[in-house]
Amino acid sequence: MSNSLAEPGTSGPATPGSEPHDSARGRFHGPAALWLALMAGPLSFGIAGPALILDDAARDLDVSTGAVTWTVTAFGWGIAVGTPLLAGLLDRRGVRAALTVCGLLVLVGAGLVAGVPVLPVLVLGTALQGLGTAGLTATAMNLAGSPRVMGLVTASLAVVGSTAPLAGSLVNDVLSWRAALALPVLSVLAVPFVAARCAKGAPTAREPFDPWGAVLLTALVTALVFVPHRPLEAGVCSVAAAALLTARVRARAHGFVPAVLVRTPRFLVSAGLAFCLAVVNFGMMYAIPERLEDHTSWSSSEIGVAMVWPLLLGGALSWFVVAASARTGRRPVITALVTLAVLGPVLAALTTASLALLAAQALASIAAASGQGVFAVHATSAVPDAQRPPAIGLFNLSYLLGAAFGPAIVSLLAL
Repeated sequence: MSNSLAEPGTSGPATPGSEPHDSARGRFHGPAALWLALMAGPLSFGIAGPALILDDAARDLDVSTGAVTWTVTAFGWGIAVGTPLLAGLLDRRGVRAALTVCGLLVLVGAGLVAGVPVLPVLVLGTALQGLGTAGLTATAMNLAGSPRVMGLVTASLAVVGSTAPLAGSLVNDVLSWRAALALPVLSVLAVPFVAARCAKGAPTAREPFDPWGAVLLTALVTALVFVPHRPLEAGVCSVAAAALLTARVRARAHGFVPAVLVRTPRFLVSAGLAFCLAVVNFGMMYAIPERLEDHTSWSSSEIGVAMVWPLLLGGALSWFVVAASARTGRRPVITALVTLAVLGPVLAALTTASLALLAAQALASIAAASGQGVFAVHATSAVPDAQRPPAIGLFNLSYLLGAAFGPAIVSLLAL
């Protein structure tokens, strides 16, 4: 058996209803694949874009900066919850329905954020944007028909994320902080073009909808998102929700969380590795600026500018790594990515030189951005085609939880 990475959707047996999805994926190659990148990339504006504008927002709203950070938390909750939920919509109602619902969620959320400068409405608006962009990103990854296209989609997330703080700051200066918070709406620009290429798409799911599975997964994800903020209470809720969800998966093998996914070691390993690489990368994004502040005379803005290049480098190189992974084989790629993810923190711990610290961040960024694409291909090729949408949703969820836990773990280590 060859150990090269398979094309997405080729490892599992053909199932009734899967052909429309395969056909749609085949339509996105060459320049057309750029629409998938445009549809996915703006999600990163919601994660990193507010970094430099929260003080201005707090001043205008006459609240504390801590209160305004609930907009970031709400967006994080939206993408964490929306990733599996809206991947389920894609599975059961097809590509066009998913694009319509997700696009409307983003538009409504952006309208609330840009038009109603009241904190509770802003929190609601950013949550809706998170839900919608999560679904659009899951759809883009589902439509990626090759490692090269998957790499383009995941690279767009990394590249946008690396420049999002500066982009948010510039939009704040030129327009307003409300416009900066609404930047994820750019993903909607690609929706009509993607929908036009999926006009004949159809749902693949044949099983009845599993409402209890969806509720329990939502409860588990919500609890996990709040673990860094309320460790004890959220931890207890997470354990309880995980136990109930496990029982539900056993009772309903073809439910909202398909049992085949949790029973497939290659899928679990891929999702677990993506989680670990995300923990390292996003933890380093928190730790490296602190190290630079302690060991250089740079200002906060100078540190912010300096952090762009290692993150941008990681995002740009990831496209080549994911594209090459189809020819290289799984084991060498996995070994290389894990090695880079280990070397980054080790280098950061052993040096105080600014260039070395930035190089450490670059290593972690290359590993995480590349790993998201490589392991997404690996995870989806391990399951039947009919399970590709939920597999993409749960895989992305693992990566996003790593993004949430990385900074929290670094904070605990610093105490």
